[in-house]
Amino acid sequence: MIVIQRVYGNKEKGFKILVDRVWPRGLTKKNVAADIWEKNIAPSNALRKWFSHDANKWDEFQRKYKKELSSREAIGKLMAMKSLEKQHGKIILLFGAKDELHNQAVVLKEVLDKMR
Repeated sequence: MIVIQRVYGNKEKGFKILVDRVWPRGLTKKNVAADIWEKNIAPSNALRKWFSHDANKWDEFQRKYKKELSSREAIGKLMAMKSLEKQHGKIILLFGAKDELHNQAVVLKEVLDKMR
């Protein structure tokens, strides 16, 4: 099972993967409690800055981010994440955005859920 959760105040139990390119503002490693930080699976800096968490750009952001996730390097990381899901049972994708409906973790979860 893959779930997403905002990094601020995360309490859920499971294997936690921080999926932000930049470290969450104001938090220490202890506060985040991520098992790994997969910053290279996050949207590129150019895409992240273009999107700027603007819900009006959501559809285009999803399309562009999924295109980035189709690269050979990203596919390898996605496969590793699916392997961790099998190993740990529950994966929690942590993100820092305030908008819980329009962020990279939502897209990433959708992509991972579609993988066999």
